[in-house]
Amino acid sequence: MKKLMSYTIIALLATIAVSIASPNKDAIMAKETAAWQAFKDKKADDFKKVVDHDMIGVYAEGISDMAKEMSDMQKWDMKSFTISDYKTISDEKDVVVASYTVTLEGTYDGKDASGTYNAGSVWKMENGKWLAIFHTNVKQAAPAKPAG
Repeated sequence: MKKLMSYTIIALLATIAVSIASPNKDAIMAKETAAWQAFKDKKADDFKKVVDHDMIGVYAEGISDMAKEMSDMQKWDMKSFTISDYKTISDEKDVVVASYTVTLEGTYDGKDASGTYNAGSVWKMENGKWLAIFHTNVKQAAPAKPAG
């Protein structure tokens, strides 16, 4: 009986340790949404709370760092965004890779930028906080028209 109780406690502790170590998909998605919301609302301080100062962004227009993100934030007039198909993978307790689609309505530098984008982010646990260290998105191509 003592062995059974010991094994049960060990199994329970191991389960708890794994659940604490593995990042929660919903928690990461909440951080992702917070980053988008801060960007949309042009709240640089809130954005910097969830995005690392050394972040790298890769977009069709070029490579971005935090200074460029801050500059681009002012050029966006984002009316709305919706994140869907959110997926995460992780084989490290302190790194999460996310992929998703984001549909947005808005303009960039006065030009319509509305549409659906394929997006991805890398999140890293730093000093007890999840921070985005990499982000990319590219607008989905319009469906090809059938020949004929």
